[in-house]
Amino acid sequence: MSASEVTAYIKAQDPTKAKTLEAMRKLLLEIEPKLEQTVAWKSAMFKYQDKFVVGLCAHKAHMSFSLPSSELLGTFTEDLKDFVVSKNSFQFGVDQVLPKKLVSKLVKARLAEIRGSK
Repeated sequence: MSASEVTAYIKAQDPTKAKTLEAMRKLLLEIEPKLEQTVAWKSAMFKYQDKFVVGLCAHKAHMSFSLPSSELLGTFTEDLKDFVVSKNSFQFGVDQVLPKKLVSKLVKARLAEIRGSK
C-alpha cells in the first residue's frame, strides 16, 4: 500500500469529497511530513513508524477522522464538542476541511503516544 493507492482512493470519490480528502491529506503531511500513506479498512490511513496515526474515510453523507486510540480521542472532548463522536472517530462535513489547529493537536498527541510506546 502506498501514496498512489491513497490517490486512487481519493479520486474514486465524488468531486466534493475528493477535494476535501486531498486538502486533509495535504494538511496532515504539512503537520508531519514523515507520515506514510496507505489504504486500510476502506480508508486513507496515515502511519508513523509502522503504526497508524490517523485515518480519513468518505461516507455517503459525511467524512470521518479516526484515531486508532479511543483513549486518546476521549481526551479531546472539549475540542470535539461540535462533532458527532464515536469510540475512535468523529464525523465532519463532506465539504469541511478541519482546522489545522485541531488536526495538529490530534496528530501530535498520537505521535507522542506512539513515541512513548517504544
